[in-house]
Amino acid sequence: MGDEAAASAHVRDEPFEVEVRESRAVYEGRVWDVREDRFAYNGHELVRHYVDHTGAVAVVAVDDAGRVLLIQQYRHPIRMRDWEVPAGLLDVAGEDPLETAKRELAEEADLHAAHWEKLGRMAPTPGGSDEIIHLYLATGLTSSGETFARDAEEADIRIAWVPLDEAVAAVRSGRVVNGAMMLGVLLAAERLRGGAAPGE
Repeated sequence: MGDEAAASAHVRDEPFEVEVRESRAVYEGRVWDVREDRFAYNGHELVRHYVDHTGAVAVVAVDDAGRVLLIQQYRHPIRMRDWEVPAGLLDVAGEDPLETAKRELAEEADLHAAHWEKLGRMAPTPGGSDEIIHLYLATGLTSSGETFARDAEEADIRIAWVPLDEAVAAVRSGRVVNGAMMLGVLLAAERLRGGAAPGE
């Protein structure tokens, strides 16, 4: 058991630099692009295409009653109205992810939070996108005092305050599919039960 514990402490993703011989955008989209890279790896030249993503944040907002804020909205690629936590793109140049998280909580839920904690980060599709999502826990919630206009898929979003244990049960039973929501809810539940603060 001791050897397993020691080994698990060394499980950590490692940065790895390769010689990128060419990198170009092969498709420019409204929100993000598709990039083609030619690079050297283990004596071979490889070509890979991936979504060139801005990155994003996701906010697990938990109120004083232990309920988590969930948002349901239509997501066209999966043809589903999935349950999510407030989230948004890192699309303001130079903006710190925490500031983006604060802005998204206000814009999507009309809320401010007195306390913020970084839960971690995730790469939802590392084989096809360079997207990194920064996950935050927000507590000490109050109304922002303003209501933001919402359009397109956000025009008919459904907002629900769900006991955190029920949200965890939805994740464990496979009733939800949104990766940032799933990981964020599980990390927040662990943190609020008194677990050690997650590291980077």
